[in-house]
Amino acid sequence: MTAAATVLPAIEVDLEKIRAAHARIAAHVQCTPVLTSRSLDMATGATLFFKCENLQKVAAFKARGACNAVLSLSDAGAAKGVVTHSSGNHGAALAWAAARRGIASWIVMPSNSAVVKQNAVRGFGGNVRLCEPTLPAREVMCRSVLEETGATLIHPYDDWHVIAGQGTAALELLDAVPDLDVVIAPLGGGGLLSGTVIAAKGVRPAIAVYGAEPAGADDGARSLRAGHVIPQTNPRTIADGLRSSLGEKTFAVLSANIDGVGTVSEEAIVAAMRMTWEKLKVIIEPSAAVPLGALLERALSVSGKRVGIILSGGNVDLDRLPWQH
Repeated sequence: MTAAATVLPAIEVDLEKIRAAHARIAAHVQCTPVLTSRSLDMATGATLFFKCENLQKVAAFKARGACNAVLSLSDAGAAKGVVTHSSGNHGAALAWAAARRGIASWIVMPSNSAVVKQNAVRGFGGNVRLCEPTLPAREVMCRSVLEETGATLIHPYDDWHVIAGQGTAALELLDAVPDLDVVIAPLGGGGLLSGTVIAAKGVRPAIAVYGAEPAGADDGARSLRAGHVIPQTNPRTIADGLRSSLGEKTFAVLSANIDGVGTVSEEAIVAAMRMTWEKLKVIIEPSAAVPLGALLERALSVSGKRVGIILSGGNVDLDRLPWQH
């Protein structure tokens, strides 16, 4: 790559912007609980604290970033509505956030996205536009909607307002458990992990922040090793929320701040998902199980430490659980 190609955008989110985002969205989102389990502590050799964003509005942390982005729009900008492309949680979150502000939303979704997810978007008032299941098709459809409506594009993760909103989960976690040694979040497009690392290191500079990523969709770990974004071309993982490539903004944040990324086998993801259901008595989706999977496989070194884990979401098709045959 040329030197020009590797120039990264300036990071426009800091702890104060995450605190401002928290104040902005507090009346709209849940301050989710933090749960513990002695059984899971014993299985991992660490003391774990689970921030339950699976119990968030729209059952995912995505409500935070979408809400902050929508509420940050000027009245004139908001009046024309918002648009995004998403196969699931971000689309539902943006439709929900737009409805909270009383504005229109258009969600471009791949034609093969789960009907339950399409219905969720419609249930929150979003206008679903279906396209072919490729990233270029999504982007073309988004541009078409933008030209048609004049709406504002809210990217699923490569947006500073979205990143600041996602960081509010870590802010709440450290408010509840101030003496954490480590925080771990799943890594897909990087919005949650970027917000998490800015918030956590802003509050507690000595804290270690790690990402956890499926081995079958490990573009984030490879990108950080290479020093430039390596696009995700053929993800092979049950963790459907973690199949995205890093964006320019999220790569800039993570390359400057993250302490490491652990990659996780599909078997460990399924095991961690089931253990969470059994031991914490909460429903999580596969993407949310990846951090615990990393600890079960000892992909990250946290023995004896106090570890916060963000359970990113709980949107699951109960008729297609990964341990059912």
